[in-house]
Amino acid sequence: MNGDHDGFRVRLTQQGEQALGRLAQDLLKSPVVSGTLTTAFDVRERAGRAQELAMSALNLPSASDLERLTRRLRSVSQRLEGVEEGLQGLSDRLDQPREDSALEARLAKLEKRLASLDRTLAKLDKKLDAAA
Repeated sequence: MNGDHDGFRVRLTQQGEQALGRLAQDLLKSPVVSGTLTTAFDVRERAGRAQELAMSALNLPSASDLERLTRRLRSVSQRLEGVEEGLQGLSDRLDQPREDSALEARLAKLEKRLASLDRTLAKLDKKLDAAA
């Protein structure tokens, strides 16, 4: 008897799924429903644009601004890591008993670049803090 209940349940589930599928297809074919969906998506897009304009008017960053700033900050961070690795390599080479003025000049340039990147990173960090 339990097998009959399971078979009935399976048939009932399949019929329900088929009925829902037909209903969904019929609704999507309806010009009223498809027009309503199109209008809803258009309204959503306009609301997003209006929100961005309002945020801009208030001099507040939008989500896309914050996302762009975050990507930029990650990029600067990765470049900074590369510079740090380069400096470490240079430092290791400089620790070897050898004097090379060209190496010292390169190291000084890299230190200046690192300081510049550090300032840029600090500015971006302040902007993120202010935006949050």
